[in-house]
Amino acid sequence: MARTSRETRTNRPAEKRRPARVATERPASRRRRPAGETPYHHGDLHDALLAAAERVLERDGLVGLTLRAVAREAGVSHAAPTHHFGDLTGLLSELAAIGFRRFNEAMVVAGKTETHPLMKALARAKAYVAYAQASPGMYGLMFRNERIDMTRPSLHEAATASFAGLASAIGAGRNENLTGEALEALSLDQAAAIARAWSLVHGFTSLLLDGRLKDILHRLPEGTGVDQLLDAMLRSTAPRPPVV
Repeated sequence: MARTSRETRTNRPAEKRRPARVATERPASRRRRPAGETPYHHGDLHDALLAAAERVLERDGLVGLTLRAVAREAGVSHAAPTHHFGDLTGLLSELAAIGFRRFNEAMVVAGKTETHPLMKALARAKAYVAYAQASPGMYGLMFRNERIDMTRPSLHEAATASFAGLASAIGAGRNENLTGEALEALSLDQAAAIARAWSLVHGFTSLLLDGRLKDILHRLPEGTGVDQLLDAMLRSTAPRPPVV
């Protein structure tokens, strides 16, 4: 019995040391982070930063849109925006590219709701104004050339597509093809038609966003709003068929 008791006592320390061996194995079992993997849980950090930038822009305006503000909004380090976009101009340019793509898509969709060239043009113009009203910060950024780099591939492509859509719509109203090679060699009359239509809608939109149309709108009959004013303005400038 005494021998058994001594054997039991000598075996106990070995049993107590087992947890210690397990503990020493835990650090080795931890997964190492693969090279290039970020600690952020945003999925695509590039897109997350752009989404954060858009929120800051619409909430605080262009003056409040800084790299630090974007990083803070996205919940990442201050260096993250610089790593992905280089500088503030790079970030703003990529954001403006998103704006132009959405802008153009809104007008394309609106144009498909009509079949007559004049009605298609009116629908596109209303979509132009509606986009600016819904996203005034983004719209303003798209036309601030001193803050964005128009040579940046993504922005250049998006802005060019938007202009091509405008030219195509104007050409359709004139029974002319203003796409592809034809768009690269405009006549003065064609260029004037595009510039006139763009200036008209863009000018209207700028006055509306700046609150400069309030004086006109409040003088209109009750129930007459922005859409009716824009529609009447565009119809009054549309080419009329020749009198036979």
